[in-house]
Amino acid sequence: MGYLARAGFLARGVMYVVIGWIALLVAFGKTSQQADRTGALHELSTTPFGALALWLLVIGFFGMALWRLSQAAFGGRGRGAGARLLELGRAVLYAFIGYGVLEYAIGEGSPQSSDQQAVDLTATVMKYPGGRAAVIVAGLAFIVVGGWTAYEAWQRRFAAEFQRSRMSPGARRVVDWLGRFGGIARGIVFVTAGIFLIVAAADADPGQAKGVDSSLRTLAQTPFGPWLLVAVAAGLVMFGLFSCCEARWGRV
Repeated sequence: MGYLARAGFLARGVMYVVIGWIALLVAFGKTSQQADRTGALHELSTTPFGALALWLLVIGFFGMALWRLSQAAFGGRGRGAGARLLELGRAVLYAFIGYGVLEYAIGEGSPQSSDQQAVDLTATVMKYPGGRAAVIVAGLAFIVVGGWTAYEAWQRRFAAEFQRSRMSPGARRVVDWLGRFGGIARGIVFVTAGIFLIVAAADADPGQAKGVDSSLRTLAQTPFGPWLLVAVAAGLVMFGLFSCCEARWGRV
């Protein structure tokens, strides 16, 4: 389970690095590729070792799902019922991601873009009575989670998840920087997606919902111009590198 967990952290890290890199290219007008999981898979598949990289991602994400499932079943390091439910949710999420990568690896089609997933899911929920209210609640949840993610990153709450005694002083400083600014960038993406969910519900227009790609591109349309997108994209690359550090020194 320890090896599977570390493979999962590495897979997540690679995915975030590639998404962040695509977002940087988008900021400078160098690509029209989607800055999300689908775009990352397309980018990886074009490399000389694309097929191998995809299969390693499949192993990593399914490995992470199994490890999270074991945490939910056995409680990990003495965690309570709420933490177990959270781990179960994460297990489902990583299994879903792993299945999408598997389909792409065997040539059964690429995963649906994050933008289309957001629109389709929002439209489905809004068909039902109380659907708009549910979408607003989901948007608020994204905002709260994003804000909390950024706050925890700034406070370095992630430090407890590392075997810091095995790290050199220099490695600890690097991990602290990567974790702080990478976590803040990740939180900004969550908050942006949450805002658009609320807008979509308020306007009764599912098309207003945004996935990762559109949320990132929207940052370039703010008064800060493309530089806000550059900063967040660099932060996503940093989070990816931070996740790779978790694969090396994390407590699993």
